Amino acid sequence: MTIKINQTVIGTTHPPYIIAEMSGNHNGDIDNALNIIEKAKKCGANAIKLQTYTPDTITIKSNKPDFMIKKGLWKNRTLYDLYEEAHTPWEWHGILFNKAREVGIDIFSSPFDLTSVDFLEKLDVPAYKIASLEIVDHRLIDYVAKTGKPIIMSTGLSTINEINEAVSIIKKYHNNICLLHCNSGYPTPINESNLKTITDLRERYSLEVGLSDHTLGIISAITAVSLGAVIIEKHFIVDKELGGVDSAFSIGPEELTNLCKMTSEAFSALGKVNYEITESEKISLSSRRSLYIVKNVKKGEIANFDNIRSIRPGMGLAPKYLDKIIGKKFIQDFEIGTATKLEFFEQN
Repeated sequence: MTIKINQTVIGTTHPPYIIAEMSGNHNGDIDNALNIIEKAKKCGANAIKLQTYTPDTITIKSNKPDFMIKKGLWKNRTLYDLYEEAHTPWEWHGILFNKAREVGIDIFSSPFDLTSVDFLEKLDVPAYKIASLEIVDHRLIDYVAKTGKPIIMSTGLSTINEINEAVSIIKKYHNNICLLHCNSGYPTPINESNLKTITDLRERYSLEVGLSDHTLGIISAITAVSLGAVIIEKHFIVDKELGGVDSAFSIGPEELTNLCKMTSEAFSALGKVNYEITESEKISLSSRRSLYIVKNVKKGEIANFDNIRSIRPGMGLAPKYLDKIIGKKFIQDFEIGTATKLEFFEQN
């Protein structure tokens, strides 16, 4: 079920793959975009992700009611106006790709139409992301799948039937798919994260599953790793005080650093199914209870609950042997504090 982006294998037996989503957080400044890439690498992210569209490839310029945003962070703006502000200019892409390769971080993008796929192919993009809102665009998904590149696909707003249809299209060409559980609320209330969906998606599709997280903070992302999420995607901004279209639900460098560290630790904590004593536990073996002689006894004296007790440390017989030795005669004198052995008692 693993997928591979450049040299990194992504799957449940590997540490989580952390994607820093740039989106519109460059605020129209290419130097800011380059800084985001550098900072994401320093914070420990595996990849930086762009969005490849122009306002004209994703919508039309209109102020009719259908094209007005009525609620949320971008209320009363037209779609065209929002996307004009948020888009990453195509002439930047080559520069950003070169920068990412220079600093050693993976870079890929979400295409929003066929022309953006053709454009990204010329940049030798190593993978594609299908955004939640594009999961119903079968022609786009088919076009991306034909490239043979790994596909990461978010499932925000999607019904089971819509996910089924999108997955089926990709599987006509390959199985290099990772689904990202996602809530497309910006931001997402933490009580609407529904992270148990991660395990359900894995069981339904036998695919790797991750999380595209729009909650505030990083607790949902860390929890997702404990449920088997192999990819964590978070919007990333260098300085939230700069503002911008996505700043309200983006994390800064300190949070991204903590995210990378804590998700790695969460993955490490999962370990494996194990009922053997670990190295760190061995020192505690002596602190278990065992059977000790707790009074001075003479040869021939009868072992009873008064002179034999289950106490710490664990150097004597296990407490389960208590009934076996009670009522037996001691074969010699023993001092208080002697750890018991079966051979201390007459055998009938």
